[in-house]
Amino acid sequence: MELDDLAKSCGEWLKGSGPESDIVISSRIRLARNLADFPFISRTTEADRAEIEKILHGRIDELRAAGDVSADTYYINVGELEEVDRQFLVERQLISREHAESEGVRAVVIDHDERYSVMINEEDHLRFQVMQSGLSLDTAWQRIDQLDDMIEEKLTYAFSDKLGYLTACPTNVGTGVRVSVMLHLPALVITRQIEKVFRSLQKINLAVRGLYGEGSTAMGDFYQVSNQITLGQTEEELTKKVADVVPVLIDYERQAREFLVRESHETLHDRVSRAFGILRTAQTISSEETMHLLSSVRMGINLGLIAELEIPTINKLFIHTQPAHLQKLAGGELESTDRNIERATYLRRHLNIDKSSDPTQN
Repeated sequence: MELDDLAKSCGEWLKGSGPESDIVISSRIRLARNLADFPFISRTTEADRAEIEKILHGRIDELRAAGDVSADTYYINVGELEEVDRQFLVERQLISREHAESEGVRAVVIDHDERYSVMINEEDHLRFQVMQSGLSLDTAWQRIDQLDDMIEEKLTYAFSDKLGYLTACPTNVGTGVRVSVMLHLPALVITRQIEKVFRSLQKINLAVRGLYGEGSTAMGDFYQVSNQITLGQTEEELTKKVADVVPVLIDYERQAREFLVRESHETLHDRVSRAFGILRTAQTISSEETMHLLSSVRMGINLGLIAELEIPTINKLFIHTQPAHLQKLAGGELESTDRNIERATYLRRHLNIDKSSDPTQN
């Protein structure tokens, strides 16, 4: 099954290979588009949704056949998935929570390397998103612009000469673009500067959200910074606005890390060592605690306090220890208590480089 293949792999955006990847996990650009001949999703009939899906599925197949998109992309009928599979795609950042929890005909196209996904019948008829490792907004924009042009070549989007692209949510009208960067900011949290940073971002119309975007809370000191409005600015201007701010945030975080190393080295070392120790030996552990402890370990690796681990391993663990991923990897549904035990087992297996140091491993 396609999702089983995805569960065992790791997407390009998680590899920690992009620019500034010690702090920037990923860059993402999303585009919202609607077909001119159909009402917005909130006003469509079930027949409309089925026809929209048929038209867009056909266009994707044409692009596959022409070699314009990879032949090994996955086309997944989201409406036919079990709840755990839909949640798996949310955890993987390949679909939104709204797409997972919606009703009716809906689908997603996923690139084999998870560099992009295309949601069909989400809040809008089409939601493209491209993800890149590290701070790579220009590359992400070029890729999504090309994908958008290929779809639009044979289809007519809902468009106004005055307003631009028409979308279900008024804040997306205009370009329909949402530019976001996922950052790991543990030192700003520890030094209690994070709220001041957020207030500054809000003054320049940038939104701050949690790991899973709108409506989600921050976990593991991960934050998504994105534009709030799209009307009145071009896609390039919006991309540049976010791209110009992120280096400032990176600099703040690095200064905060340097302060911790300089002024609180023993406390910092203790925090990182304790986190690493708990993750390596715990017999049961929740998803929330795992995220917070992994956050400390990730910072410790970047500061040279932990030598035997690499960032891609930690990035992978952030995702693979989420509830749906654990169940996919285990091959069946698990109750919360069993998930906590399975999560601890998974962490011990991947973090104990020297198995003899963990008495629970044979």
